[in-house]
Amino acid sequence: MVTSKFLIVLAFLFVLCNNGRVLGSHRIYVEYQNFKADKVSQVHRTAYHFQPPMNWINDPNGPMYYKGLYHLFYQYNPKGAVWGNIVWAHSVSKDLINWEALEHAIYPSKEFDKNGCWSGSVTILPDDKPVILYTGIDPKKRQVQNYAVPKNLSDPYLREWDKPDDHNPIVDPDKSVNASAFRDPTTAWLVDGQWRMVVGSRDKDTGIAYLYRSKDFKEWVKAESPLHSLEKTGMWECPDFFPVSLSGENGLDTSVFEKKGKHAFKVSLDVTRYEYYTIGTYDKENDKYIPDEDSIDGWSGLRFDYGNFYASKTFFDPSKHRRILWGWANESDTVKDDKEKGWAGIQAIPRKVWLDANGKQLVQWPVEELETLRTNEVQLSNQKLQKGEHIEVKGITAAQADVDVTFSFPSLDKAESFDPKWEKLDALDVCAQKGSKVEGGLGPFGLLTLASEKLEEFTPVFFRIFKAPTKHAVLLCSDASSSSLGNGLYKPSFAGFVDVDLTNNKLSLRSLIDHSVVESFGAEGKTVILSRVYPTLAILGKAHLFVFNNGSETITMEKLGAWSMKKPQMNEALKK
Repeated sequence: MVTSKFLIVLAFLFVLCNNGRVLGSHRIYVEYQNFKADKVSQVHRTAYHFQPPMNWINDPNGPMYYKGLYHLFYQYNPKGAVWGNIVWAHSVSKDLINWEALEHAIYPSKEFDKNGCWSGSVTILPDDKPVILYTGIDPKKRQVQNYAVPKNLSDPYLREWDKPDDHNPIVDPDKSVNASAFRDPTTAWLVDGQWRMVVGSRDKDTGIAYLYRSKDFKEWVKAESPLHSLEKTGMWECPDFFPVSLSGENGLDTSVFEKKGKHAFKVSLDVTRYEYYTIGTYDKENDKYIPDEDSIDGWSGLRFDYGNFYASKTFFDPSKHRRILWGWANESDTVKDDKEKGWAGIQAIPRKVWLDANGKQLVQWPVEELETLRTNEVQLSNQKLQKGEHIEVKGITAAQADVDVTFSFPSLDKAESFDPKWEKLDALDVCAQKGSKVEGGLGPFGLLTLASEKLEEFTPVFFRIFKAPTKHAVLLCSDASSSSLGNGLYKPSFAGFVDVDLTNNKLSLRSLIDHSVVESFGAEGKTVILSRVYPTLAILGKAHLFVFNNGSETITMEKLGAWSMKKPQMNEALKK
């Protein structure tokens, strides 16, 4: 069996041996990228996660709040269900839940983007004028940074965008920059009258966030030093850089700097196809980001999400003083399946994000507007689960649900010992070894989501608690290995450790279940895992939901709230 770490190392070595050239972010299937879908399979389509009516989507781009509307742009193939022919599709919403589709905002039409319009961001200038920064692929296949502005600022829907010939491209890679690995400009921030932005790149095996400055948002000059860089991390895609408040859950505008404040810096790793972030300090006098000493800077660092989640982007929502995170959740089935079902890719539920009270990590939670979709509430409380017991949660549509449960346990005495060998493993490797069926002391306990009636297939989301040398270690797993009887699927054991205080002997878990996605928030959003799964039996009305315990210690389900979720308006064409 080939381990995940071996595959990562192998992929990384392949990048290094590829004559210094970066590998493409998405594999190109020429035979499929123009294959128009005659029909769209509904079996595994999500109901309340963002997706267009058909075809391929990937990175969320330039999310913003403008004149009473939320805007989301995203990478989209209008001609097929695999990557290719990419444009910036555009949707708007009043509540982040119900969406209307508009005309494509950006598509290849100029010399500086004739071979592609790739990811980027939006910055709203002080005169309330949004500007898109995006990566274009020029005739020489170089990645250059361009800008676009609305044609009509009086239109709150911002239906039409102009890409001026004046100053485009605004950033041309100089000789020191790898022009085939230079993309995804961030939202800009203002310091002492000058704008700053970052563009992701790499130099051999070193990930780089190049920094650029501008006084007028048109003439940009490369700084002598990058904002941040790190060896042995490979290409940095979709960088994100934003301030976080030291107290409370409110977000901050990207250009706000608190006294002795903190920043978060996130990159998407092209080699591993996951993201990591650090918490640190922005030295604005020297334009340098310095991660905190206890914030791991590298592959094993903190992640927004330990599952199917990539190319994320945050924005500040001034209407509710919060920072919101979007992330792309790709498929885990085959390209052939994507072609046949006529669609691929969704966006995760938008999440509010803020700095944890301990100052060491970010916390995430589904935006409050999602709760407007709840119906048919079911409540359970104070039910004990002995070893091997499971209780069905009835009265809801288990394939389209929101469930929030709090567990308690009498003590930590029966927690398993933490094997020192696991220190060298990713959490997912520990999850794969232990699983949901292997009896432990304190755990595994949690939810069996998208389960068939006789448990031939199910996706367990669960905790296991271990006695580590200095403190107890809490593992959150979302294990897709038993999720489907279908063949050819990627069915990983996703997992992350949870930094949580167990003095009250309680753990909470919230899971958003939506036909082919299980998006789970452990310990009130300290650790998050999104899994894509494709059951064959547990579909539509045949899906079930259970609470379970396979540990020797009795677990109490203190309280559980579960709801069926209504289907919102999802990308119907805007009525003019």
